[in-house]
Amino acid sequence: MNTNRSMRWLIFGILMFSLSAASFAQITVGVSVRFGPPAIPIYAQTVCPGPGYFWTPGYWAWSDYDDDYYWVPGTWVLAPIGMLWTPGYWGWDDDNGYYLWRAGYWGPHVGFYGGIDYGFGYTGVGFWGGEWRGDSFFYNRSVTNINVVNVTNVYNRTVIVNNTSRVSYNGGSGGINARPTWEEQRYVRESHRAALGDQVQHERAARQNRQLFASENHGRPAIAATGRPGEFSGRNVVAARQAGAPYHAPQISPQQARVSTAGKRILENNRSTIRAADRQQPNRDVVRNTSRQQAPQQRVDLGRQQQQARAEQRHQQQARAEQGQQQQLRAEQRQQQQLRAEQRQQQPRAEQRQQQAARQAQNRPQQVQRAAPAPRQQAQRQPQPEPKRGSREGRGPGN
Repeated sequence: MNTNRSMRWLIFGILMFSLSAASFAQITVGVSVRFGPPAIPIYAQTVCPGPGYFWTPGYWAWSDYDDDYYWVPGTWVLAPIGMLWTPGYWGWDDDNGYYLWRAGYWGPHVGFYGGIDYGFGYTGVGFWGGEWRGDSFFYNRSVTNINVVNVTNVYNRTVIVNNTSRVSYNGGSGGINARPTWEEQRYVRESHRAALGDQVQHERAARQNRQLFASENHGRPAIAATGRPGEFSGRNVVAARQAGAPYHAPQISPQQARVSTAGKRILENNRSTIRAADRQQPNRDVVRNTSRQQAPQQRVDLGRQQQQARAEQRHQQQARAEQGQQQQLRAEQRQQQQLRAEQRQQQPRAEQRQQQAARQAQNRPQQVQRAAPAPRQQAQRQPQPEPKRGSREGRGPGN
């Protein structure tokens, strides 16, 4: 009896350690599915809300709760100054036979995103929708939807797109056959920043909307793009014109579609070990220790609930921290905008002062020229001298 009890506690300890390792592995590796997502839908880009906003294209995400892909609409996000967004992508893992999601990130350069043509400057290689010039972002009007009334930092540069495929994943059956270039491999080693809090909340909000799931919209979401993160209604919402390719429902069940992560596989193996240990016990112990046999499973469920609660707490803390950083970023951008506005207001005043000084300088010679003829006019107005009469009066009668 004591041996069996010690054995169970040993198995339980190994199981809890394995769950902790599994949770870390799940965060590191990411989501994995056995079939690829639908094609990128065809949709229009919403108008840029104002200076400093950066376009993050829409993508297909996976929900373990619903066992289905759902569309995360493209949207405009206030970008960290000097940083560009590298979109995430689904890539085929030859060793394990599933599609793995590789999350996007912010960095000084746009890295490898699977060769996926997300559109609007993301042609599959690099980004051509705009560029940073100092602290200001300039937009390429040839591939982005810009209102020049709200945004004046614009330029025009033709972008040639050689990739016309709407496939949304790299590798595997029918996927994009692209590999990172030498420069893109170098960009991976640069300092990166994860998705902002607004982006995380935007994805969560999309997951709560049933009409964005592929099984509901068949690759043509009703909300394909938004003006700002989480803005799923109003005039700044755009629906997809059509699906990027004919939609084909998966041929496998949702349970088969999901790939067991490292933690899930360890959990299943440990559960099998517990059940095998139970089968090896004598029948009298099985009847007498029914409640004890259920205890490990209850502890496992309790441990999973606690881990889920801790994971959710970490996500909330991370979201609050990112939200604080986002607010600080917005405050800095507002200060910069106010400074630029003050500089614009001061510039016309300086120009006016210069113009006034120039006019005064031009008027001074004219005043001198107008004042010069005054003595001549006064001289003309002086009375004429009377003629001398001495010559006539001095003559005598005999002269």
